[in-house]
Amino acid sequence: MVQWNFLRTLKCEKYYFLHKYQTFEELSLAIDEYIRFYHDERYQKRLNGLSPMEYRAKAA
Repeated sequence: MVQWNFLRTLKCEKYYFLHKYQTFEELSLAIDEYIRFYHDERYQKRLNGLSPMEYRAKAA
């Protein structure tokens, strides 16, 4: 289920929503940047409002 939510969010925020890419490389770079943001920087309610990086640092 998590994978489908991520893919739906990715498509909405990077592919369908206000972004027009001229080349596949531009789209690929945008997807790579979004994956990094999604997994490292995005604040999450289930992590008590911390980003995953902040949560990992606090847990260590």
